[in-house]
Amino acid sequence: MNLYISIFLTVFLAELGDKTQLATVLFASDQNSHKGLVFLAAASALVVSTALAVALGAGAEKYLASFPLKLIAGTGFVLIGAFMILGHFKTA
Repeated sequence: MNLYISIFLTVFLAELGDKTQLATVLFASDQNSHKGLVFLAAASALVVSTALAVALGAGAEKYLASFPLKLIAGTGFVLIGAFMILGHFKTA
């Protein structure tokens, strides 16, 4: 259960405010769109893209097993965060 919660929170927080969510907001804000259909289409797209990521990850497992993936991913998130913070101060 800890693994589930960890994965859920990581993906949930990563998805907040990203371009996929913003596109879904735009579709849902259209007066002519059926909100249930927007939800089903967006949720289905996320399920399919996640299935693709899991399949690719499972296939690449033997090649990536020796790489420190958590370190690489964590460093990437820190660098992106630092870049965003610096960008804020450049425009201020």
